[in-house]
Amino acid sequence: MAGAKPTLTPYLNFKGDTAEAMRFYQSVLGGELTMQTFGEAKMAKSPKDKDLIVHAALKNDSLSIMASDVQPGNKVVFGDNFHMSLAGQDNTKLTEIFGKLGRGGKVDMPLAKQFWGDTFGMLTDKFGVHWMINVVAKPQ
Repeated sequence: MAGAKPTLTPYLNFKGDTAEAMRFYQSVLGGELTMQTFGEAKMAKSPKDKDLIVHAALKNDSLSIMASDVQPGNKVVFGDNFHMSLAGQDNTKLTEIFGKLGRGGKVDMPLAKQFWGDTFGMLTDKFGVHWMINVVAKPQ
């Protein structure tokens, strides 16, 4: 891959529900999902840890999200220090994604036309992950 541009991929940590979260994101965003458990990687410290996810990756033609469950004994603290951001011009698709991600979560700012001309909204999904959706205004 010499000469390939670097890419930034969000990597999320969960408290034992990575598989559920990543299947949810796949149902909303599509793409190919791969997951490996602590047991498969021979990293489980006890039998109850064998089904936790050591690494998951969701990829489609426009995004990549990676995730894992925290090592047993470690904590995850969800905070306001990051948001997953999706942007594009497909109003129908992005509105649909906003609705699906919001199910079971909390809409922090409804999708609405903003002063900069785009339609924008924010939500926190049922896993505590913050999302920003921006529908870019098509040039007039």
